[in-house]
Amino acid sequence: MREGELGGGANEGGDIVAVAQELLDDDAADAAGLVTGADAVISALGPSLKRSATGTPVTDGTRTIVQAMETQKVARFIGLATPSLADTRDKPHWKHSVLPVMAGLMFPNALAELKGMTEAVTSSGLDYTIARITNPTDKPATRRIRSGFLGHDQVGSAMSRADIAAFLVSQLTDTRYRRAMPAISN
Repeated sequence: MREGELGGGANEGGDIVAVAQELLDDDAADAAGLVTGADAVISALGPSLKRSATGTPVTDGTRTIVQAMETQKVARFIGLATPSLADTRDKPHWKHSVLPVMAGLMFPNALAELKGMTEAVTSSGLDYTIARITNPTDKPATRRIRSGFLGHDQVGSAMSRADIAAFLVSQLTDTRYRRAMPAISN
């Protein structure tokens, strides 16, 4: 969701409740209150791509979310990263060589944030799926979603934000990518 779409607080739609919270609010007790009674957390947090960005607010915020989930016994986490981070099921692929180098040169803080937030989730006991995206677009949803592991599956780069959201929500019930980081595209 984009800023302003919730109108503050929570927004309910069917069985999904969207909650907006300031990332800098690192109080785990406050975060625990937000996840109380939840079946899962879908996080669309991502690092700033500003070269002047410093600090680790996304990593810190993700650690707070993980701590709150563990406190409240909410086991399912669904989030985002990029193919600059590998999954153990990937085969060697050009994206593993090129993307981390490019990110490290162009967006060093963003790459550090991606690594930190992903490590916070993958080193926890949470049942996670972290979808790796390369080029989110504002194009309309296609409902054609390709997913899998680099070097194994035909996964491209561009993907509409609407289809990214649809994939994330589908992971609430789809068990194929439990404790995995599939790459996704249209």
